[in-house]
Order: sequence, then structure tokens, then C-alpha cells
Amino acid sequence: MLNISNNNQVEILSKRYKTVNNLATRPHYKILNKIIVGICIISVIGLFLPWTQNIRGGGYVTTLKPDHRPQTVHSAIAGRIEKWYVQEGDYVQKGDTILFISEIKEEYFDPNLVENTKQQVEAKQMAAESYDSKVNALDTQIASLGTERGLKMEQARNKIRQAQLKVKSDSMDLEAVKTQLRIAETQFNRSLQLNKEGLKPLTDVEEKRLKLQEAEAKIITQENKFIAAKNELINAKVEVNRLIAEYAEKISKASSDKFTAMSSQYDTEAQVTKLQNQYVNYSIRNGLYYVRAPQDGYVNRALTAGIGETIKEGTPIVSIMPAGYDIAVETYVDPIDLPLIHKGAKVRVWFDGWPTIVFSGWPGLSYGTFGGRVVAIENFISANGKYRILIAPDNEEERWPKQLSIGAGAQTIALLENVPIWYEIWRNLNGFPPNYYQPQNTGDAPGGKDEGTKEKK
Repeated sequence: MLNISNNNQVEILSKRYKTVNNLATRPHYKILNKIIVGICIISVIGLFLPWTQNIRGGGYVTTLKPDHRPQTVHSAIAGRIEKWYVQEGDYVQKGDTILFISEIKEEYFDPNLVENTKQQVEAKQMAAESYDSKVNALDTQIASLGTERGLKMEQARNKIRQAQLKVKSDSMDLEAVKTQLRIAETQFNRSLQLNKEGLKPLTDVEEKRLKLQEAEAKIITQENKFIAAKNELINAKVEVNRLIAEYAEKISKASSDKFTAMSSQYDTEAQVTKLQNQYVNYSIRNGLYYVRAPQDGYVNRALTAGIGETIKEGTPIVSIMPAGYDIAVETYVDPIDLPLIHKGAKVRVWFDGWPTIVFSGWPGLSYGTFGGRVVAIENFISANGKYRILIAPDNEEERWPKQLSIGAGAQTIALLENVPIWYEIWRNLNGFPPNYYQPQNTGDAPGGKDEGTKEKK
């Protein structure tokens, strides 16, 4: 049981079994052993060959710029289809008429709606101009009232000055008459005394009494004049106050009329602006009856068909493919691979229906693949659970086929670091991601160099 004897098992088997003996004596047996040994040696050596790590993704052909992608032309207004001017496959230039629709809303049925609105705008503009003229006339009236008030006030102040001078003059005359009265009383008393003493005759006394009475009469008259002059002064002052109140009322009334006219003018101008807005809207709406091509391209498909069919606002009508566009590929990568992708990274692309032989680890040996560079990376996950990457052609490599159509399928390989095959096998067996690879000079635009240092996780 311990196999410590010198018995040879091979010799026993060869003697017991005839088949084993025959195989051992065949000449091809030694050659087969050599081949197996050689394959093992080559496999071991092959484990140290370089392998380019990569990230695979799938997507489809698209355009680089958003305005170059297929677009749908919508109806801006509701209407009824009256006439088609194109058919599917036609080439249209920007501004060419695609479809004509008629009106279905009752507020726009009037064929002269634009002209009538224009007349309303003109009428309101004339009303606004009339209010403006009225405001100017009231401004002139207010200015005239102000000038007239100034002249009247100056006239009234002159009357006050005259009355003041007259009061002063009458006051001086009154004082003079009072002096005369005192003199007449003195002379009368002296004449009366001298008459009593027999020195003056009675006629002289009577004459002095007459002069005294005349002086008394003058003082009464002069007092009346003085009081009348004071009354005239008071009346002049009252006239000034009356003029102030009168012209204040006139100017206030004119100002009130002016502000009323200005309010009506502003209201009319607001109505003019509103009508102008309606006029422009109606004019633009008339132009929307003709649905026109937004850019040069080909009519791919009519999404709405028939004559007399009613459509709503925003209804898709036709799909147009722009005539000139910059081609690109839209591909999707797994979230675990997103940190390994950067703008300017080199990518190999091959297209469905295009003859292709792909060696993912040796891109130089692949056939039918085309060079590309990453131009955009979406940082928000898509509905399919992957991240969207946009790839543009690499200008330093072979041009992409002109026969490609938008929407065709495409496969991509993002090239990373070169590692030995044994390392790549070991990484895949352990489920590790590829090595992090970041070039020194990574440009945002396609065509930037992709050579530099490499950094591993």
C-alpha cells in the first residue's frame, strides 16, 4: 500500500493492457507531447504581451449640434388643413411653404380683422393727439391766467398805494383844518373880548364868528374825506384778496381740466398700445396660416395627413432632416466606467452594416473601425441606467463613411492603458474596473493629444 517496492506501474500496465502498449510505441505520441509543451510555452509568453484596456459601449449615429438633428415642425395655431405644398422626400429650403391652414376660431373669422384693428389704432391715436392738444391749450390758458393775475395784482397794489397816499394827504389836510379851527376860535375869542372892552366893533366880532363857523364846517368835510380815503384803502386791500381768490379758482379749474385731459390722454395711449399689440398679433397670426420650413432639409415624414383635418396648437405636422450636419455618435457606458471617461479621450467606433474585424485589446489590428474623440459627457444617468457620451470624428484619422445615416447603430471602444494580458485576465476574474487613465494634455475639443502620464487605482 505504501508503494515502497521497486515494481514499475507503467510496465505492469503495458504488460496487462495492450492499448497502452500500442499508444506508447506510436511515433506521433512524442510529437503530440512536443506540441502541447510548445503551446504551453507560447501561452505563458503570451500572458506578458501588451493588452489595451477598454470600455465598450453601444449607441447610434446622431449629429454633433442640436440644430442639425431631425426636428419636428409644429403648428403654432389651431386650424384646418387646406393644402399641402410638399410630399415626403422633398427637399425644402428655409422659408418654403409646407402647409396652409385656415382659421377655426370665431374671434378671428373676420377677413378684414387686421385692417379694422389698424383703423381703431389710428382713431385712438388721433384721440390721444386731441387730448394732447387740449392739454397744451390748458397750459396756455393757465399761463395766461397767471400773467393776467400778475397784472391785476400789480394794479390792485397800485390802488392800495394811491389809497394810502390819499389817506395820508387827507390826514394832513384834516390837521391843517384843525389848526385853522383853533386859530379861528382864538381870533373870535379875542375879537369878542376886545368888543366887550369897546376896542373892536360888533361887525368884526360877527366876521370872526363867521370864519369860526366856516372852519368848523371844513373840519367836518375834511373828516369825511379822511374816512372815505381810509375806506378806499380798505376796499383796495379787499380787492387784492378778491383777485387772489378769483384767479386761484380760475387756475385751479384750468389745472383740473388739464389733469382730466392728461388722464384721458394716458388712458387713450394705453388703449392705443393694447390695440397696436392686437394689430401686431393679428398680423403675425395671418402669417402663421402658412407653415414654413425652419431650415434647409428633407421632409422625412408627414405626421398629419389629409385635407380638412382640424389640428390644435403645437400639433406635429412633419419631420425634417437638415441637409447639412456634423455627424457624431451617441453611446452609453456603465456607471462604474464613467470616471474613466474624459473629454478628448480616444475612442474606436464601428457601425452596423459596415464590414468590421475588431480586436478590442489590439486596436491597431482591427479593421473597419474609425477614430473618434469624446466631446461631451452627460453627468445625469439616462433612463436605460447608463451615462450618455457624445463622440465626434477624430480629424487626425480616417474620415467616417459618408454613407452613414442618422439613427444607424454603432459600437464604441474607449481606449485606456496598456497592460499585460495576465493582468487583464486577473482583473476580470476579480471583477476589478480598468485602470484609471488620465492624459496630461486633455483638450475639450476633438483633436487634442492623448498622450501623457498614466495613473492606476
